[in-house]
Amino acid sequence: MSKNITVGIDIGSYSTRVMVVEHTQEKGRNFSKIIGVGKSTSKGMHHGYIVNIGDASESLEEAITQAESQSGIRIRQALVSVNGIELSSHAQQGSSIISRADNEVSDLDVQKSTDDAESKLQIPNKEIIDFIPIEYKLDGQKILGRPQGMKGIKLDSKILFLACSKQHIENIIKTVNQAGIDVLDMIPGPLAASLVTTTERQRTAGCALLDIGSDTVSLSVFEDGTLSSLKVFGIGSSDITNDIAIGLRISLDEAEEIKKGILIDRDISQEKVEEIIEARLTDIFEYTKTHLKKIKRDGLLPAGVIIVGAGSIIPITEHLARNILQLPATKAVHSSGKKNSILEQEEWFVTYGLCMAGKYQTTKNNTLNPFKKITKTVSGFLKSIIKQIMP
Repeated sequence: MSKNITVGIDIGSYSTRVMVVEHTQEKGRNFSKIIGVGKSTSKGMHHGYIVNIGDASESLEEAITQAESQSGIRIRQALVSVNGIELSSHAQQGSSIISRADNEVSDLDVQKSTDDAESKLQIPNKEIIDFIPIEYKLDGQKILGRPQGMKGIKLDSKILFLACSKQHIENIIKTVNQAGIDVLDMIPGPLAASLVTTTERQRTAGCALLDIGSDTVSLSVFEDGTLSSLKVFGIGSSDITNDIAIGLRISLDEAEEIKKGILIDRDISQEKVEEIIEARLTDIFEYTKTHLKKIKRDGLLPAGVIIVGAGSIIPITEHLARNILQLPATKAVHSSGKKNSILEQEEWFVTYGLCMAGKYQTTKNNTLNPFKKITKTVSGFLKSIIKQIMP
């Protein structure tokens, strides 16, 4: 029996989470088990960004200590999530002329086509952290699968590049390093969450993962089994809490409980509460609809919208999403198929997804990983960043 350990770190606006997962393989079957978790209140954060590395690192150390105590594992390296309004996607076309005399497409030709697409990008103050091939064409004909090994004259590619501000990435790396952990890789939070909240069937048919976080909302659109668009909006469920607090003249803690449907006060008009919540959720879904129209996928996602994040627990979210987006809408559940008290809590989806991405990276048969290509450019970028920020 072979086994390996992966660790995921998710530094959020309000909570910092660490998870340790043990992956085993026995008689050709793969098993993953959560053996330790840690959670602390995030410090040194403002609207999803690290503003005080020392404080943020202290929060991370607290979560790490808990995870190490539960798992009995000394954590030395981890996969870390990247989130925030600065996270964005950019689709670009590239091409290359087949270099081999026998016209067979090689890895070099694919890389040249990707490099050509990257050279055309204009994204000031941002750095590419991931890329995903959306489509390949050989001599004008669309290719289903990998182009390597096929024969032709010209290879055209459509590549989705994921980018984030360089400063944001540097601050995350510094925070994790200061806590004594090496960054094995960095993966966008929405992608990590999608690994455990969407199925291959949904991603192939066409679906959207809508993560309604505290400070931001991320929309990840999938088609033909891969990510085709990622958009982050500067609005979140904390705005709903603030609206309730102002509208009803109550404390933020009370407003949060009312938003979740936990606190029911007979002196407060439930009709007014629903009106306040609906107004802000409508804004979120209108932003979503506008982006789907922009990428020509409005009403054209057969597997619908899967909703995750802090906003997903609001009772009217699914109903309102169906009405405004005119698509099937369901609350996300983890796709592991196993009963697990931790994974019943949506706040752990990103961390668990990071651990599963780590499993795929260390598995010899990488065909299991629908996003196996996205981290190809990250390691080189991370090395360059780490070299700059290390003393």
